[in-house]
Amino acid sequence: MNYFSSLALVLLLLGGTDFSRADEDAPRIKRVSGAIRRAVSLLEKAAAGSAKERQCFTCHSQALPVIAMAEVRKRGFEIDENVFESQLKHTAANLQRGLKGYREGRGQGGRVLTAGYALWTLEAGDRQPDEVTTAVVHYLLEFQKGDQRWHQAASRPPSAGSDFANTYLALRALREFATDEQQASVDTRIKNVGKWLVKTAATETEDRVFRFRALPYVDADKELIDSAREQLISAQQDDGGWSQKSGMTSDAYATGSVLTALLRDGMKSTDAVIERGVRYLLDTQLDDGSWHVVTRAKPFQPYFETGFPHGKDQFISTSATGWATVALALTLPEVEPATQPVE
Repeated sequence: MNYFSSLALVLLLLGGTDFSRADEDAPRIKRVSGAIRRAVSLLEKAAAGSAKERQCFTCHSQALPVIAMAEVRKRGFEIDENVFESQLKHTAANLQRGLKGYREGRGQGGRVLTAGYALWTLEAGDRQPDEVTTAVVHYLLEFQKGDQRWHQAASRPPSAGSDFANTYLALRALREFATDEQQASVDTRIKNVGKWLVKTAATETEDRVFRFRALPYVDADKELIDSAREQLISAQQDDGGWSQKSGMTSDAYATGSVLTALLRDGMKSTDAVIERGVRYLLDTQLDDGSWHVVTRAKPFQPYFETGFPHGKDQFISTSATGWATVALALTLPEVEPATQPVE
């Protein structure tokens, strides 16, 4: 049975979709699959290149590539398993080096952003809680305990500096890695954070995405979640994409992160909003498999090459390519591990 026949069967079993719909979808699926395959090879290269050049964990070169690789693997795509496993080990080793700081409530460089994305990376690799993740959770529970959110002093937009992103990352980490002994403290912190999330408006796309994704963690009212979803949908631009902020043009970072949020929330690949966003991503992917996004952040660390294209824009472009790949993958159904890779 070839991939598209297998996909038709999966669609039928999952959603009652008939085979004719799968046949109609075949050209889109083939194009999406090709885009994913080209992007993944670059993400693997960026992750391996970054780990070779730097001992530290990075959100752009470990977190987003690993999260993307995990999603596409669930959908029958082949990935470089050695690269995948090595990035998980790289991430765990970085946290291990910071163990004393986490136990003492100091964390590591990047603070909540590093801690949250690192634990998300380990989650994507199905890593189980251990003494290190427990220490990171302890840090997240104690850090900025007097505030109603987790916030970041540094601003390197769009991927660093959003209080909503930091708060989501921390909430996700607490949910996935808190021990039973930590759960009472988690509940108290979530209740406190919920007050801020409910009352605070988001104005830029990064804020809107992560506020929307964080609201269910604090048991926000359905009406509030619906409103947050509508804010994301209504910001879609005429070209089908989303911009990082008002007045900017659409790009793959904003578009991929929004589509991921909407698809994770339950929207379907056949919804008009999703179809337009996917078309934007497919039309703007470069021949080398990447999406190029121009950096807005001021550099503060020595520049180095990971093997990903676009020079000084490579780090935000890696993140953008990661988000775009995750979004495209989420438009395809998961398949059984034994299913043959996409041809």
